[in-house]
Amino acid sequence: MTAEPQQAVAHYAHALDELNVPELEAVLTEDTTWTFTMPGQGVLGPFAGRTAVLEFIRDGHTAQAGRVRHHLGNVVVTATDAATAEVRAYLLQTRNTGESIQTISTGVYTFSLRRSDGEWRIAELILTLDNAL
Repeated sequence: MTAEPQQAVAHYAHALDELNVPELEAVLTEDTTWTFTMPGQGVLGPFAGRTAVLEFIRDGHTAQAGRVRHHLGNVVVTATDAATAEVRAYLLQTRNTGESIQTISTGVYTFSLRRSDGEWRIAELILTLDNAL
């Protein structure tokens, strides 16, 4: 059962990097919330609801230069039952401009997932960055 929540988180990262809106919609609950903590900048969010989160993602893609990837590592399901799960993962975010590859940021994700219509979906995403973007 732990593999399914891990897969949902992996689908999120791939969909985010590709700006695959249908897949993002499929992996987020309608009432999802996202909150980010950035050193020196405080808390950003929460962004509440799938529509607001997707707008935030689109704005981020428009503003970015180069190819950005969200590499998730040490993915661990820390709590689970038949309907909910919590997943923690380290983030390494990179940018490839074609001329160079840069590490943009590192941090820790905490995902709260909820099973809905037989699928695991992200109900809450909390990202604590180790450095400011």
